[in-house]
Amino acid sequence: MEKVNLAEQFERISEFWAPVTAGEVNGAQIRLVRVKGEFIWHHHEHEDEMFLVIEGRLCIQFRDREVFLDPGEFLIVPRGVEHRPVAGQEARVMLVEPASTLNTGNVINERTRQPSPI
Repeated sequence: MEKVNLAEQFERISEFWAPVTAGEVNGAQIRLVRVKGEFIWHHHEHEDEMFLVIEGRLCIQFRDREVFLDPGEFLIVPRGVEHRPVAGQEARVMLVEPASTLNTGNVINERTRQPSPI
């Protein structure tokens, strides 16, 4: 049992949109990711996905609306719902999701990453 300092852990992440695993709880992974720009449209067939903004501002786009998240705010995207995260400036985000969740969901391309440990 070791405490995790989020600021220190985010500083160790050098690549945008490449989540790293900071911990696990009851089969769900706590992932940290630095984001900037637009990600891809995707959905997750079997997993819900929680976005918690630590720093910056994140927009989760849906085909019919946008949800803006500021520090201390989170959104749960239900499985099967197509979405695209967008950040005009760098944002630091914590994700809580099953270990099986791919960052690109149903899309496999050059942005697909298996989360690595910090």
